Amino acid sequence: MRAVVARADGTGRRELAAEIVREADAWTQFVGWSPDGKTAIISRGWQSQANARGEEEHKQFRHTQDGWLVDAFLVELATGRATNLTAIERVSNYNGGLFFWPGDATKLGFTALIDGNSHPFRMDRDGRNKTDLTKASQEFSYGFSSSRDGRRIAYHKNYQVFLADADGSNARRVDTGKPFNFAPTWSPDGAHVLFLSGEHYNCHPHVVLSDGSGLRKLADRGGYRGVTEFLDVPDFHGGSSDTPVWSADGRSVFYTAKVGTEVELFQTTLDGRIAKVTSSSGGTTHYHPQPSPDGNFLVCGSKHGGVRQMVVLRLADGSMKQITHHEAGHAAMWPHWQPVPQ
Repeated sequence: MRAVVARADGTGRRELAAEIVREADAWTQFVGWSPDGKTAIISRGWQSQANARGEEEHKQFRHTQDGWLVDAFLVELATGRATNLTAIERVSNYNGGLFFWPGDATKLGFTALIDGNSHPFRMDRDGRNKTDLTKASQEFSYGFSSSRDGRRIAYHKNYQVFLADADGSNARRVDTGKPFNFAPTWSPDGAHVLFLSGEHYNCHPHVVLSDGSGLRKLADRGGYRGVTEFLDVPDFHGGSSDTPVWSADGRSVFYTAKVGTEVELFQTTLDGRIAKVTSSSGGTTHYHPQPSPDGNFLVCGSKHGGVRQMVVLRLADGSMKQITHHEAGHAAMWPHWQPVPQ
């Protein structure tokens, strides 16, 4: 995998931080942007071939210290300069989910795997003073995000959603009565938290208020398992989670659901009014929708004819433009819109 950036019409494609993946068996993945759009967040991974063979043979993750290394880099778009922040005062050899802390330009958030358990961390902008926000927890935490004002956080721990203050205190579990709860994200105004709830491979978009009350199911995914494979090859990892996202104005949610043999894009308001965004054929699968900052477009993945491409969809009329042109055996995944410079 290689992290790339391109214009919204597909032109100007270029690889980012190519120098950090010259080592065999290394890859990069685009994770996100700084608020001003001048810095890209890149995940750089490496796994030994022996460790990979062991994972495939035993069908389980083996995050060994000498077999895996995943770090989070900041890459200046203008200069290409890449800085590995998780290598500074390192706390783990497996670090992901880096994001700029909303409302505080001096802080960053990320998730680190320690002794087999994943923990949400906050650190300074220079990579120092890493603070474990669930210190002493022996449970696996993931899906770490912050509210837009930076005052609250959300994560799932052992597949139960928790809401807490920014320093990790006052954590409260959201009681859904379901065994699988996944990937909580805050609405733009901080009033709601969106996540998936149900059973593994049978979970659906839900929302709660910021205090964890008022649980509501927004929509049903119609039997969609909720994952999209990277490529059509055997891989026990099970692909990439295809999670719902907030619209740019926070008044609605975009999600994917199965209709016949297709996986289509839908939009639902918070009071449950659902609109079908795409109408496809031939076993098409849409995945990873992301709204543009102005709310006028969606970028998403679209698998048709066995190849996964990126497309940009105009919400006003449903017109769609393909912006990648991969051949069979290649794929495009995980889109992120560059923020509009302020």
